[in-house]
Amino acid sequence: MAVLKVIEVLSSSETSWEDATKKAVEKASKSVKHIRSVYVQDQSASVKEGKVTEFRVNLKITFELE
Repeated sequence: MAVLKVIEVLSSSETSWEDATKKAVEKASKSVKHIRSVYVQDQSASVKEGKVTEFRVNLKITFELE
């Protein structure tokens, strides 16, 4: 029987929400092993002078405990 744990991670990108998600998973995988899935809980963006300058995501990462 596997035991799973969920952590919450925030990430941002100047490119897209998808890029912010990929960056979060890549960074988390350096210290968290056995990542099984990621759930995008929330998305937002920063706007300056009428233009989107940063995409932000709030993620839940699920991984298996050893």
